Amino acid sequence: MAGKTQKLLSLLDGQPVIPVIKIKDVEKAVPLARALAAGGLRMIEITLRTPDALEAIRRIAGEVEHAVVGAGTVLNPKQFDEAAAAGSKFIVSPGLTDSLVSAAANSEVPLLPGAITPSEIMTALEAGIDVLKFFPAEQAGGTTFLRSLASPLASVRFCPTGGISALNAEEYLAVPNVVCVGGSWVAPDDAIRDRKWDVIESLAREARALKPV
Repeated sequence: MAGKTQKLLSLLDGQPVIPVIKIKDVEKAVPLARALAAGGLRMIEITLRTPDALEAIRRIAGEVEHAVVGAGTVLNPKQFDEAAAAGSKFIVSPGLTDSLVSAAANSEVPLLPGAITPSEIMTALEAGIDVLKFFPAEQAGGTTFLRSLASPLASVRFCPTGGISALNAEEYLAVPNVVCVGGSWVAPDDAIRDRKWDVIESLAREARALKPV
């Protein structure tokens, strides 16, 4: 799956933060994606945690030219296939299973699966996946744990997600095996509820400018 890893990284295109979004009202999906993309965060993860998630992905994929939309919280091959059919350009899972690896192998859509332990990471490497989600990042040991993986598993890069905010994102980005972080702070629930797209665009612009410290 080396080619798909490169495809995933090319979609990211240097973006330091992937917004992780839960859509409760599908009518807000398109303006939200437009605000994030206008702020420089084109790659957007819509989690499959709400009934409107797939329709939100479908609308963003069809209506927001500059957005690169993907599906998160994908737990099984059925969800993988549904998300891909809806227009997802990448798939994110909190963990790694044989069935998800098989689904990804039969699809052009790259998979970003979660892995924490050395055994899980080695399983991903055997499947040809070397860019992984590290989730839940803060609860699993944070930057200290990630740094400890850098030497024995030097070829692996991570996108930590879980407990990451504007306050600690740059600390994660400074870790040598971290390629980006995932977080929801760029699109707060209240800002989405109140349709404050200018606020979200501003937060996205600030996140796009984050640098390792």
